[in-house]
Amino acid sequence: MSAPRSPTPSPVANIGTGTASSAVPSAAPLLQAEGLTRHYDVSRGWFATKATVRALDGVSFALEAGRTLAVVGESGCGKSTLARALTLIETPTAGRLRIRGQDAAQARTRAERQALRREVQMVFQNPYAALNPRKTIAQALAEPLLINTRFTAAERQERVAHLADQVGLRPEHLRRYPHMFSGGQRQRIAIARAMILQPGILVADEPTSALDLSIQAQILNLFMDLQQAYGTGYVFISHNLAVVAHVADEVMVMYLGRVVEHGSKQRLFEQPRHPYTQALISATPALRAADRRVRIPIHGELPSPLRPPSGCAFHQRCPMAIPRCAEVSPALREVDGRLVACDLV
Repeated sequence: MSAPRSPTPSPVANIGTGTASSAVPSAAPLLQAEGLTRHYDVSRGWFATKATVRALDGVSFALEAGRTLAVVGESGCGKSTLARALTLIETPTAGRLRIRGQDAAQARTRAERQALRREVQMVFQNPYAALNPRKTIAQALAEPLLINTRFTAAERQERVAHLADQVGLRPEHLRRYPHMFSGGQRQRIAIARAMILQPGILVADEPTSALDLSIQAQILNLFMDLQQAYGTGYVFISHNLAVVAHVADEVMVMYLGRVVEHGSKQRLFEQPRHPYTQALISATPALRAADRRVRIPIHGELPSPLRPPSGCAFHQRCPMAIPRCAEVSPALREVDGRLVACDLV
C-alpha cells in the first residue's frame, strides 16, 4: 500500500462567499446545535391516536474548524436522524442549528438555504447507491459546481481534476462510470464530490463500514489529509470504536435519542464514566492482551422509541441501576472534564 499523499489547496478561486473553509480554526464554532430535537408522528391504526417517536431529543454540541466529533451508539439511537438534521435534509422539531453563526431555521429565502446547504456536505455509507450510475465520474463531480457556482466549463474541469488527484484517482478514471470501480474507489469518488464545494462541515455516516480493513485505513487517512488541507470540521458517525479512536477529537455517545456522555476522546477511552459508554468500550476487540478490557455485558434489546422507559432510558439494561433510575431522568452534568447523564457517577 502506497503512502497517502498530502493534498494541496485547490488552485481554483474559492467558491462564492463563505463556502471555502480556512485551514486555520476560527474562534466561533462552525456548527452549533442547541437542544436539537426531531420527533415523528406514527400512525397506530384507524381508531388509535398517533404515537410520537422521539428520534432526537435535545442534543447540543459545538464543532470547530479542523476538529472531528464522533457520534457513537447502537442502531436506533438517533445517529442518522442527527445527520439528516445537520445536513438540512430534515427540519428539526425544536431547538437551534447554527452554521457559521447563522440560524438555519431563520433562513427564509431559497438563496439563504442554498448557501447554508453548500456549507454542510455528506458522505454516505453505501458509495454505490450515492452515485448516479448513468453519469461519468467527471459529470458527477462537476454537477455541484454547475448548480452552485458560476464557474466556466474550464474552471469546473480544473477543480474536478484537482479533487480527483487529491483523493487518488487518475485522469482516465474521470471518463468511467461508478460500476467500473471497487468499493474503496467509489468512496473516494463520494468524498471528492462532497469536498468539491470546499464545505466547512462534512457529515460522514458510517463511511468505512462496508469496506475491507486495509481499504478502511486508506479512506480514514484520506479524510485526515483533506481535513488538514482545508480545515473542515467533521461529524463522524460510526459503530466502530477502533475507527473512532483513530480519527476523533471528541466523542458523543447517544442512547435512544439522547446524549449520555460527551467529552474528549482521550478521557472517554481512558476512563469512561457512563455505564453505557463503559459497556461499549469494553466490547471493542483488541489484538494485544494488554489492551483488552473486562467485558461488561448489556442484556436485552434497545427499548422501543414508541414506548421509552420512564426515568433513565438505559436503566432496564444497566448493571448498576438502582430504583431511583426508573423514576428520575438524569440531566447532562459536568463530571471529570466531560458531560455525563447518570446520577450514579
